[in-house]
Amino acid sequence: MALIASAKAWARSIKRDVLALWIAARDPRTPVWAKIVAAAVAAYALSPIDLIPDFVPVLGYLDDLVIVPLGIMLAARLIPRPLMDAFRLEAMRIGERPTSRAGLIAVVVIWVLSAALLLWAFWPTGAR
Repeated sequence: MALIASAKAWARSIKRDVLALWIAARDPRTPVWAKIVAAAVAAYALSPIDLIPDFVPVLGYLDDLVIVPLGIMLAARLIPRPLMDAFRLEAMRIGERPTSRAGLIAVVVIWVLSAALLLWAFWPTGAR
């Protein structure tokens, strides 16, 4: 039971931190590099679709379990501690999760470019 409780607490902290990074990306006090990383992580985590769909075995949950938490840790290290604490408090106060159109657009663009690259690479040509 303690394992389940700690997993639920970890999931709540991830949700809070994603919202805190969304706030940090819009705050003028956030350093530029931290703002870029925070915006990228928040846009991806708040996107309504995943880069790797969850139905893909193992890899589908890799982004939820590894990539997003690592991005959060990187962004949190780039943001000064007192500022990140303030963003976390603000995230707890707001509590609602926004959606990211930018993240949705980025994922769709990556999928379209990947499909185009695969078509270009494997399209049969008459020159053989």
